[in-house]
Amino acid sequence: MRFAVIEGTREWTEPARPETRSATVSILVEDVEAEARRRLRSCRIQEWRTREFITGRPMPDDVRHFALQVEFAAQAISRLSPIPEDFDSDVYWPRMLDL
Repeated sequence: MRFAVIEGTREWTEPARPETRSATVSILVEDVEAEARRRLRSCRIQEWRTREFITGRPMPDDVRHFALQVEFAAQAISRLSPIPEDFDSDVYWPRMLDL
């Protein structure tokens, strides 16, 4: 792929990513953990765990598998040095399949 500099951005077919954080702000492990908690809340993991505890019926395998993937991704991202500024991008995290 070729790139061309046009008004400070990359090729005209690829828009520049907007800068949301300043270059001097470092990303902390707590930021990654907060993103992991946000993604787990989106699949209502706490409700599934509560239901499993109260009824004894196990949570669905796809929910359990997604939660394990998110926890693994959070650990892997937290170990990077430095943690990428776009750590909250979907590129780094598992995709939730119609839960």
